[in-house]
Amino acid sequence: MTTTERRVAVPVIAYLIAGSGLVVLSCLLGWWIFSRGEEPFAVDTAWNALVAQLWTPVLTGFSHVMDFVGGGWFSVLVVPIGGAIALVVLRRPWAAAYFLAAEAVSAAGVQVLKHTFGRVRPEDILVLSDYGSYPSGHVANAATIAVAATVIFPRLWVGIVGAVWVLLMAFSRTYLHAHWLSDTLGGAMIGAGTALLVAGAFALPMAREGTDFRRNARD
Repeated sequence: MTTTERRVAVPVIAYLIAGSGLVVLSCLLGWWIFSRGEEPFAVDTAWNALVAQLWTPVLTGFSHVMDFVGGGWFSVLVVPIGGAIALVVLRRPWAAAYFLAAEAVSAAGVQVLKHTFGRVRPEDILVLSDYGSYPSGHVANAATIAVAATVIFPRLWVGIVGAVWVLLMAFSRTYLHAHWLSDTLGGAMIGAGTALLVAGAFALPMAREGTDFRRNARD
């Protein structure tokens, strides 16, 4: 076993354990919601009422921007392809492949859960959305991007920015009444979990690639 392989072994195990745990938790939360019928949790209705009182033109405009950036053709095409191209330009082709794979697996996982549980969205929704309220696809995508960015560029500030991005996306989805608060939690778990699981598969080639990247940067 090479030095790089030994150095990657522990992170891979951590990725797989954490990723599996988050995916399982998202499924369990979905089943709990499904077993309750259409009755939202008390925290869901309380949060929905709270954000309704926070209405301002600024927050509304911000939330609509987040709706566009985090979903539809922009998130399906522009974000993954743009991110992959940027990584290829940085001579990180394995990282680009990982980013694309994580985005695809996350999106597939979201759709499986949406069609499995079929939760009804809040009645006062302010935007057009697809089928199924649980989990939030926008938040799942944000979490996937945040985790993938932190895996590729393991810096504290990257993780902090990623966490803030996920929280802002979650807020915007509930502000627009497109999701219940618990939908955003499920989205964060499935998005982060799938990104970590895919990271386990790409960890070794990305580690080798990262070593070369840092060496070239020093030169």
